[in-house]
Amino acid sequence: MEHPDDLVFEYVALLALALDVCAPEPAPARLAVTHVGGGGLTLPRWVQHTRPGSPQVVLEPDAGLTAQVRRELPLPRGHRIRVRPVDGRTGVAALATGSADAVVLDAYAGGRVPPELGTLEFLTDCARVLSPGGVLLANVADEPGLRYAGRVAAGARAALGHTAYLAPHEVLKGRRFGNGVLVARRGPVDVAELRRRLPRLPFPAGLLADADLRRRVPGARPFLDAAAERSPEPPEPGRWRLR
Repeated sequence: MEHPDDLVFEYVALLALALDVCAPEPAPARLAVTHVGGGGLTLPRWVQHTRPGSPQVVLEPDAGLTAQVRRELPLPRGHRIRVRPVDGRTGVAALATGSADAVVLDAYAGGRVPPELGTLEFLTDCARVLSPGGVLLANVADEPGLRYAGRVAAGARAALGHTAYLAPHEVLKGRRFGNGVLVARRGPVDVAELRRRLPRLPFPAGLLADADLRRRVPGARPFLDAAAERSPEPPEPGRWRLR
């Protein structure tokens, strides 16, 4: 990838922005990042570009996809990106306590977040892996109403304490299905700094602070392993579910 800082997808740009604001140390300090879901390794490449030498673990069960990506887009020299061919639950369970400055959840199967990756039990294990000042970021796709995102946020809040939700304006306003980024950490989320930087993005985006998210989805309860759900099914290409 010739330009690893050219983040085309909106949710990836939001993940990068949130990581920069909420990471324990400002760039270019190195960060230990665990990625649950690899895809095209876009965010790991961005972390390597902005914070060279950062140790990164990518949990991606599709070894064939990883091989294709690395063949067509070789990783940069000097990288410390290690891809493990395991699913998110198995991979996170094997990580040492306090070993990551950031855990990024960006795992989809058939366009939906697998049910086992949105539960309180899994989010609690992610919290275990985080350093005391670490941050959990999750790419959460949802329909208008944010029912699913609200329940994942409830689990993250129970596991860590503080949350916020970033998304394009049209998603926050309930005009379309779309992706947002859930931010969770033990200390307060720097909502003011996130809001200050959002206008720098090439698309209009906003933020729901913790209290706003609670009001948007009142009474939301965490998903549990015994009754887990996938994220909502995305609409057919070119068709948005509007309300």
